[in-house]
Amino acid sequence: MLTASVAFGLVTVMRFQASGWPRFLNYEMHRRISLLSVAFLATHILAAILDPFTKLGLSAALVPLASSWKPVPIALGVISLYLFVALLATSLLRRHIGQRTWRLVHWTSYAMWPLALAHTVTAGTDASTPWMLVVDAACLGLVSGAVAWRWLDRDATMTPARRVPARLAR
Repeated sequence: MLTASVAFGLVTVMRFQASGWPRFLNYEMHRRISLLSVAFLATHILAAILDPFTKLGLSAALVPLASSWKPVPIALGVISLYLFVALLATSLLRRHIGQRTWRLVHWTSYAMWPLALAHTVTAGTDASTPWMLVVDAACLGLVSGAVAWRWLDRDATMTPARRVPARLAR
């Protein structure tokens, strides 16, 4: 879910539009998948806290390096969680904090997503299984492709009307 949210966020910033796919749909997909990510993340954290195998506990889920089970991989997830909460909070407060502040905080997604992926690759009990490696590779490929597309597209398709918003996005 988080990978899809990041990918749609990048597509939205690029203002991608294709015939039969209205541009507002990119924003709505990003928004709705992001909200769905909140539900999945809450379920993930709750399951990890209640898991009798890891015995994670609430403090380990909220304090980096407090876990006795895989402390560094869990810390990556905790830090990613805090960045995600910052993204969520500023999105909810966007009208009150302004576009520029919101955009600056949204840049943390470029740190949040790799931390979350690193947490996935290192902390999960299924991390080394073939199916999970395929999922991780697909997530990495999707976001890497979207970032590359964004990077290559930023100057090539810039029209005078897009120069001010694009300058703020950098």
